[in-house]
Amino acid sequence: MESPCILVCSIDMKTGYCFGCGRTRDEISGWISYSDQERREIMATLPARLEGVERKPRRETRRQRMARESGME
Repeated sequence: MESPCILVCSIDMKTGYCFGCGRTRDEISGWISYSDQERREIMATLPARLEGVERKPRRETRRQRMARESGME
């Protein structure tokens, strides 16, 4: 079965789309029950959806935080 999943499963709270594939939670959970045609229709919308997803900022590492707090960075 074709799937857009790239194993980056995290939902953008602003848009409701997965950061990795662009699907909604409902689309992800129902994916196996959709027909091939329904999956193709959803997949056709994903590139445009992903353009609107705000990428999460990289987390600050412990080392970066310690350097910042000590004024070294």
